Amino acid sequence: MEGFENRNENFEIKALLKREPILVSDFTVSLSLLLAVNLMAIVILSRGKCSLSKCITRYLVAMATADLTVIVFNVILLQMSVLYWWNTFLYYTPVCRFIHFLAPTATDSSVWLTVAFTFDRFVAICCQKLKIKYCTERTAAVVIVTLSALFCLKNVPWPFVYAPYFTVNIPRGCRVSVQFYAAPTWRAFSWFEQLLTPVLPFCVILLLNALTVRRILVASRARRNLREGSDGGNDQDPEMRNRRKSIVLLLAISGSFILLWLTTVVYFFYYRILGIFNYRTFYNPLATFEHAGTMLQLLSSCTNTAIYTVTQSKFREEMINALKYPFTLIGKLVK
Repeated sequence: MEGFENRNENFEIKALLKREPILVSDFTVSLSLLLAVNLMAIVILSRGKCSLSKCITRYLVAMATADLTVIVFNVILLQMSVLYWWNTFLYYTPVCRFIHFLAPTATDSSVWLTVAFTFDRFVAICCQKLKIKYCTERTAAVVIVTLSALFCLKNVPWPFVYAPYFTVNIPRGCRVSVQFYAAPTWRAFSWFEQLLTPVLPFCVILLLNALTVRRILVASRARRNLREGSDGGNDQDPEMRNRRKSIVLLLAISGSFILLWLTTVVYFFYYRILGIFNYRTFYNPLATFEHAGTMLQLLSSCTNTAIYTVTQSKFREEMINALKYPFTLIGKLVK
């Protein structure tokens, strides 16, 4: 059963960490940096000084916040607590169940906010009539709140999936209940949950990007021909520059999502179609592939800041200023 397999894998990971204690410190440092970077991205974007529209800024701040919750709930509370804090209150079954509710909610929100941002840019580029009404700060806020509420409701069943490992005064641990595999309702929920995230978003983002790129190529070719006929095309087109920046940001964010979630999507189709639910260990090739997918999936929650830094010059300037600020303040105090 999956509960026993996951516990067995955790024991093997604990043994590995005992043999390699340097992994613990390296992982802690890396996690601290990821938290700091995501917090910095939220603060910089919230100030609204990155020369982005209010609508785009709303989505980017929401995505950065969702990514931060993924790191807190999925990495720290779900993954690390099993390895380092298994003898604390986090291992109590009610707390563990609540964490199992928060973790998929954070993942779903992060994924579907990326879809919402991609759709917003699709409307802005390909649907000029709808753009005026849809691509607004108010619509972005409504979409963000609606998605967050829907995924909170969607993940309510998860705490009921888990049962305690054992009970000594207080029920401890979380293992997947036998009913999750036997009951048709739970099997249907499992299919629905995994199709909703990440299979459907994966396909939707691919489709929207293909349509957006096609539209941009057609529009750019027509505009280039028009300018060449009017003034010889000697002057640089500011509209084309702005459009290029917008599409680079869109493709960088959605392309990163597609690449980092590809392993998880492939694994889903592989084990669902072939029906591979056999016993797995940490060193099994299939389990290694699954763990690699999980690692890349969690990594997707901390790549957007790097994307903003590479693609947005104003964001780079604000980040450099933020990094310089403590040293500037120390210099002023010394003087």
